[in-house]
Amino acid sequence: MTGASRFTLVNGREADQVPLTDRGLAYGDGLFETLRVVAGTAPLLGLHLQRLQRGCQALRLPLPHDLADELSSAARRLGDGVLKLIFTRGSGQRGYAIPQHSEPNRIISAAPLPAYPEAHAAEGVRLYACSTRLAQQPLLAGIKHLNRLEQVLARSEWEGREFAEGLVCDQQGRPIECTMSNLFLYADGAWITPELTQCGVQGVMRDWLIAALQAQGEPAQVRQVSYPELLAADEVMCCNSLFGVWPVVRLADRQWPVGVRTRQMQTLAKQAYS
Repeated sequence: MTGASRFTLVNGREADQVPLTDRGLAYGDGLFETLRVVAGTAPLLGLHLQRLQRGCQALRLPLPHDLADELSSAARRLGDGVLKLIFTRGSGQRGYAIPQHSEPNRIISAAPLPAYPEAHAAEGVRLYACSTRLAQQPLLAGIKHLNRLEQVLARSEWEGREFAEGLVCDQQGRPIECTMSNLFLYADGAWITPELTQCGVQGVMRDWLIAALQAQGEPAQVRQVSYPELLAADEVMCCNSLFGVWPVVRLADRQWPVGVRTRQMQTLAKQAYS
């Protein structure tokens, strides 16, 4: 299915700008979601809205009741590609105090799906060991707020195509996630993914895979992971809602095979969009 490959809606209307007084611009006071669209639908819309709701509760933002319909309509118009929703508190007076009366802004932009190399999924990727550490703030952990400076700094640590992703740890050096994806490792007969109670983003593909494993009677462990434990794992993979699952084949001097368990996870990820 094909449609309009690029368009932008601001509060439901065609537009390409927001006021300079918007608090999303001034303070990062808002949230965002990036949705993959397939044949006019956003298959993981429910999970995106659940995370958005959690984010709104954390930031004390009112969530529009008709947002699901607006996103579904945009998905039908797009056909295939990516929708990005930016949801801000809107304009307000100078200063950090939350305005008593503000009207949130909804920005929905449509674009083609990123052209990731097929080799990333087929042959696996190499992770860069980022020196940037995630700050630990449980009030913001898990949600997708607009302040992505940690990810910007982590991603700036390498250039070129040698590395497709970067591993990011917390202040204690524990693996948390990658710069744009979540992390899973297979060890001792089970999948393990780092807990995100102090920092990190709770990705929708991560949620999908955890639920799919649970349905198969193979629940994933969600807990703290040490760096030595990651290096000792049998298989490692990263995932997000746009590219699905990429096998991780190297981190520093440690190498892994593209294992059968990771291939099974790739199959599960594809089912999310079938």
